[in-house]
Amino acid sequence: MSMQSALSGLNATSSALDSIGNNIANASTVGFKQASPQFADMFAASLGGAGSNQVGMGTTLSTVAQQFSQGSITGTNNPMDVAINGGGFFQMSGTNGITYTRDGQFQLDQNGYIVDASGNKLQGAYSSTVGAAASNQGSIKIQVGQMQAVTTTNLAVGLNLDARESVPATATFSPNDPTSYNQSTSATVYDSLGVPHTLGMYFVKTGANAWNVYTNIDGGTTPSPATPPAVASLFGPTAFTFDTSGNLLTPAAASPLPKGGVAQNFSVSSGAAPLAFTLNLGASTQFGNSFAVNSVTQDGSAPGDFLGLTISPDGSINGQYSNGKSGTLAQISTYTFPNPNGLTPIGGNQWAPNNSSINGSGPAVPGKPGSGQNGVLQSSAVEGSNVDLTAQLVDMITQQRNYQANAQTIKTEDSIMQTLINLR
Repeated sequence: MSMQSALSGLNATSSALDSIGNNIANASTVGFKQASPQFADMFAASLGGAGSNQVGMGTTLSTVAQQFSQGSITGTNNPMDVAINGGGFFQMSGTNGITYTRDGQFQLDQNGYIVDASGNKLQGAYSSTVGAAASNQGSIKIQVGQMQAVTTTNLAVGLNLDARESVPATATFSPNDPTSYNQSTSATVYDSLGVPHTLGMYFVKTGANAWNVYTNIDGGTTPSPATPPAVASLFGPTAFTFDTSGNLLTPAAASPLPKGGVAQNFSVSSGAAPLAFTLNLGASTQFGNSFAVNSVTQDGSAPGDFLGLTISPDGSINGQYSNGKSGTLAQISTYTFPNPNGLTPIGGNQWAPNNSSINGSGPAVPGKPGSGQNGVLQSSAVEGSNVDLTAQLVDMITQQRNYQANAQTIKTEDSIMQTLINLR
C-alpha cells in the first residue's frame, strides 16, 4: 500500500512540476495567467465502510486552477496595443470559432481588420462609413479612407464692440472703404465640397448703443437682394442694439434663429451648393473696451485624410484626420464570465467557454469597458504575465523535496520487502 501511495505522490509531484515549468516558461508571455495544481487524497472503496481505521491510497490531481489576477501593465510604442486594467476579456473570431483573450497585441491587416498575431479578428461594433455611427456588430473593420467634407451650418462669433466709437465719417457703407465702418473681422466657412470661404463681418456704429452689421463672402460686393438673388455676395445691414449695461438686446430670437442670429445665404464659384448657414452673434457685447474677438466656432470642415487612430479607456476607436477632425470608427466590447476559472485554455493566449454544469465558466456577458465588472482599456500598453517567479522557484524547491520524500518511501518499502525475502 505504501508503494502505491508513494507512486501517486511521485505522479502528483511530477504534475506540479509540469505546472510550475509551464508558468516559468510563460513568465514573459503577454496576457498569460498562471495555473496551480490542486490535489485530493484517495481512499479505497469499501462496502461495509472502513471507519476511522482506513489508510489512504495516496493523492490524485483534482484540477489545475487558473489564477486570473491582474498582470503588470507595460507601456509600448504601438497605439494598437491595448491592455485591460481590471476584469474582462477581448472577444476574438478565428479558426477556433469565438474565443476570448487578455492579450491585446493588435494590428491592422491588409483589409482593415483589427487582428492578433494569429489572425484572429477583434469583435465589437464598427462603422461602415467614415464618420458614421458604429452600428455594425462583428469583426471590427477600420475605414481608413478620406473623411467627407461637412458644410457649415452654424458659425458662432463672440466679440466686443467698443462703446467709445463714433459714427463713421462716410455714410455709405462699402467693404472696400475703411472709413465707412468702424471694425471688421473674418471667419472661415466651408461649402458642400469642403472648399473654404472667407466670411467678412463689418460693424458700423449708427448711434448710441446701435450698430449695423454687414457680411460678405470672399470679398464680394454684390448686395442682397440682387438679380438673381443667388448671386448675392454682400448681406446687410442687420441692426444690432445693446442695453445700457452693454448686453445685446436685438435682434431677438426668432425661430429658427437664436438671439443675435443672422441668416446667411451666398452663392459660391466652386460649383458647390449655395452656402446657407446661421451667423450667431448672440455672445456679443458693447463695453468701453477695445474691439476684440473672443471666440469663433463653426461646424463645417474640409475633407480629411486618415492619419491614424487612438483608443479611449471606454473602448471607442477614434480616427484622426488631416482636417483636424476626429470621428468614432468602432467600439471595443469586453466580456466577463460568472466563473472565469472555468474557461478552457486552448493555447495561443486564447480561452474557450466551458458550458459544463460542474465548474463551467458560464455564458459570456458583454459590456462596455469601464462599466460593471469590466476594466478600462489602456492604449499603447500590454498586460504582462501574472507569474510570480520568486513564488514559482520556491514552489519548485518544495516539490523537489516532496519528490525526494516519496522516492524515499518507495526505497524504504523496498528495503523492508528485501528483508522479508532474505528470511530463512
